[in-house]
Amino acid sequence: MVATPAIVNVFSALADETRLDIVTRLAEGDATLSELAEHYDMSIQAVSKHLSVLEDAGVVSRRREAQRRPVRLEAEVFDLMTKWIERYRQNAEARYQRLDQLLAQLDGTDP
Repeated sequence: MVATPAIVNVFSALADETRLDIVTRLAEGDATLSELAEHYDMSIQAVSKHLSVLEDAGVVSRRREAQRRPVRLEAEVFDLMTKWIERYRQNAEARYQRLDQLLAQLDGTDP
């Protein structure tokens, strides 16, 4: 199972603490750049760069609504991540089951 470039970009974007916090805030609802920037001790330009990374990874999108440009969390990306993680979880579970069987055989408790 090789990670696709899309999933690598998403995980890379979320690896930064500030970007992960931005995503957490956007999970509660759309917000503008200015509204997001209020929560951080950095310039609006720095927050904008973080948003650009998230946007390039497909995690968020920006749209124009009259004078506002709200940032929106793209939930579809999390569906992609969930499917990717679930494949690895299933593989790990299968490995643990095989290990349990082997240990039971070695212990002599295998039926």
